[in-house]
Amino acid sequence: MLLPLLVQAQDKKISPADLQPLEEIPPPTISSDDNPDEPQITIIKKEGETIEEYRINGQLYMMKITPAHGVPYYLHKEDQDGGWINDGPMQPLIIPKWTIFRF
Repeated sequence: MLLPLLVQAQDKKISPADLQPLEEIPPPTISSDDNPDEPQITIIKKEGETIEEYRINGQLYMMKITPAHGVPYYLHKEDQDGGWINDGPMQPLIIPKWTIFRF
């Protein structure tokens, strides 16, 4: 019983008297090659192994080493000042470095 009234209410479109068109939306900007989304990859082959260096903004942040015989592994920077961390199939031993006594 209410359905015909709801349909009739939706058919009537009321618009304000001072309606103004919206501004044109500018097209999206296309990124330049100065700031690429993908890292720059340099492939170095020597003595049967392959080293892939990954850089962003000229900074080396990760390396993938594929030895001639064996499983590939990754080295990546721990932080800007730190050394390299091995993310390979065999994780290096973590040696406790606690200072108990200092003389």
